[in-house]
Amino acid sequence: MAFFKKVQKAINKKWYPQSILVGSPVTTDQIAKRVAQESTVAPADVRAVLTALSGVMGDYMSLGRSVKLDGIGSYYFQAKAKGNGVETKNKCSAKQINGVKIIFIPETTYGRGVGGRKAIRALADVDIEWIDVETLNPKSSAINDGDEDHTGGEPSGGDLDD
Repeated sequence: MAFFKKVQKAINKKWYPQSILVGSPVTTDQIAKRVAQESTVAPADVRAVLTALSGVMGDYMSLGRSVKLDGIGSYYFQAKAKGNGVETKNKCSAKQINGVKIIFIPETTYGRGVGGRKAIRALADVDIEWIDVETLNPKSSAINDGDEDHTGGEPSGGDLDD
């Protein structure tokens, strides 16, 4: 099950459901143990692979490559530039880059759906039961709805762009 809260947007004063996270983040050790249970690999070996994965992915992406993980999706670096740009092509340089963000695109497969083909996004092709957090115990410490931004994006369910 997944959780949402009701949020009124300042721009139009309308209410929207907004996904929120509960509990603490799942750790690498927890993922390693679960993968080990579902495979023939020992938890320590899974953890070693997961630990090495981010460095290997970063190395490939720093070479201008995208990284595609089957069943998960693709990752790549995107440069962030400061200011409003420059007037001419000759003035444009790497000095304007002041950050990088990692873009993730979930893998998409296509199957038969009502009315034709249906796009299925990896990691999101699960049945989700949405629970309104207002129906839970208000003293529950498992709900993150304050200091950290663990929300599910725009009311339409789209991604937020910086």
